[in-house]
Formats: sequence, C-alpha cells, structure tokens
Amino acid sequence: MRAYVLKRVLSLVPTLIGVTILVFLMVRLIPGTVVDQMIGAEARVDESTRASMRAFFGLDQPLHVQYWSWLSGLLRGDLGQSWRSGLPVSKMIFDRLAVTAELGLAALAVSLLVGIPLGVLSAVRENTRLDHVARIVSLFSLSIPIFWQAAMLILASSLWFNWVPPVEYAPPTRDPLGNLKQMVLPAIVLGTVVAAQVMRMTRSSLLEVLRHDYVRTARAKGLAERLIVSRHAFKNALVPIITVIGVQVGYLLGGAVVTEEVFTLPGVGRLVLNAVYERDYPLVQGTILFIAALFMLSNLVVDLLYAYLDPRIRYE
Repeated sequence: MRAYVLKRVLSLVPTLIGVTILVFLMVRLIPGTVVDQMIGAEARVDESTRASMRAFFGLDQPLHVQYWSWLSGLLRGDLGQSWRSGLPVSKMIFDRLAVTAELGLAALAVSLLVGIPLGVLSAVRENTRLDHVARIVSLFSLSIPIFWQAAMLILASSLWFNWVPPVEYAPPTRDPLGNLKQMVLPAIVLGTVVAAQVMRMTRSSLLEVLRHDYVRTARAKGLAERLIVSRHAFKNALVPIITVIGVQVGYLLGGAVVTEEVFTLPGVGRLVLNAVYERDYPLVQGTILFIAALFMLSNLVVDLLYAYLDPRIRYE
C-alpha cells in the first residue's frame, strides 16, 4: 500500500509540471497585458514608458526565461507576487480559501443529500413514475447553465422573498445566520448539477448490484428489501459513486468561479476571475495551479478509498 501511495504521489509531479506549462502559455494568449490594463486603451503614453513598464514586469524577457523564473520560485514554495496589489499570491489565495471551501462543502452536502437518496429510490422503484420523474429532473439539471440557474434563483428569491445577494460577505464566525442565508442559494446552484450526476450514477450502479445472484438469494430467503439494499447492495455500489464524486470536485472548483461572481462571494473563484480581467499573470497562474493541485489530490484520495470500500481491491 505504501509503495502504491508513493508511486501515485510521484506520478502527480509530471502532471503538475504539464499544468504549469499550460497555464503559463494560456494566460499569455489572452489579448492585452497588465501594462495595457494599467495604461488604458486610449491613454497616450510614449513607447519608452511602455517599454520600461514591460521591463518592470519582466515581459520583455523571452518566454522560456519568464517560465523558468516562475518555476524556480514554485520549487522554493513561492507562488510569486500579484502585479496589481503587490501581495504574495499564496496569502491572497489562503485569505479567500475559507469562502470557497465553505461553498464547496455546502454544495457537496446538497449534492449527496439529494443525489444519493433519489438514486436509491429510483433504482429500487425502477420504471415507476418516481423513477421517470427523477431521471427527467436530473437531465434537466444537467442541461441548465449554472449562470442562468443562478440568475433565475436570484430573480425568484427577490420577487417572492424580497431577498437579493448582499454586497458584503458575512463570515460564519461573525454572523452565522447571515452567512447561512448568504450560502443557501449558491450551494443549491453549485450542488444541483453534481446531485444530478450522483443520482444517475447511484441509480445505474445500484441497479447493476441488485441483479447479482447473492441479492436474488437474499430475496429468496425472505430478507426484507430494505435490509438487502442498505446492508448488502448499497455498499457494493459505492465504488462508482465515489469515483463520480471525486471527479465532480473539479466541477465544484470550476463552478465556484461563476457562482462566486454571481453571488458576490469573495472566494478563490472570484479572485482568479478578477486576475484574468486585470491580466495579473502571477495571480492567475498561482490560483489555477492551486485549484489543479486540489483536484489531483481529491482523485488520489478517491483511489485510496477504493480498498476500504471494496475489500476485493488490493494495491500492489
């Protein structure tokens, strides 16, 4: 087991290096630079001033020199400094990480509390009206863009409950009730799509398990259906469900960008979006690399959970 964990951790290194190259190149493909943003589109600035500003940010150096400078900082544990604020990128990320973590955990809780029970009921009552309704709702949830769903929920809540997203974020330590009110809609928006994915996978995985011989034997012996599902079938159906949940962590991190912007939440997602607008290369690179590392870590944890959930799985 230790050898497998070490092997998986080492396999993350080339993936992370690939992510650094991709992120580094992609941010430089965005039209305009931080110099253009600071000067303005219509400002009249002579070329010498513009060149000195580019030199100040290191944009006059070849791409491979810029990349190596950033990578060498990463190897020392330094994500760099924001070109706009001058603050360390790591500090800016961790200052906003609590908001994104709270949103992600709340959305994950919504997805599990809705998706797994619906999936189990849909599988147990296959081809009934409940099954058809659950499948239609899940397809509908998957087809709705997250920004449209967020806008419609804000519109509905403002018309029916006179509630609009507050301008200032309320931390749970200062205003627990205000924080709860502020997080309910974003968690529903972000958790809906994940709930649909979890529901569909729970249904298909449980249906497959319920057709196994040992389930038919348990039924023939007169064991109650509730006990068959809860004690035997569901645990054996968990491995594919855990896989989907692990993959959906990436969606939660990516969806947080749109959700935090719509609901004005000061999280990591909104931070990276503002950094893209401002062409703040170090901040964009650092936040995206941090999100990618979290996604890879979640996949590693999911892989390690397999052996615990299914004793038949052993790692060499």
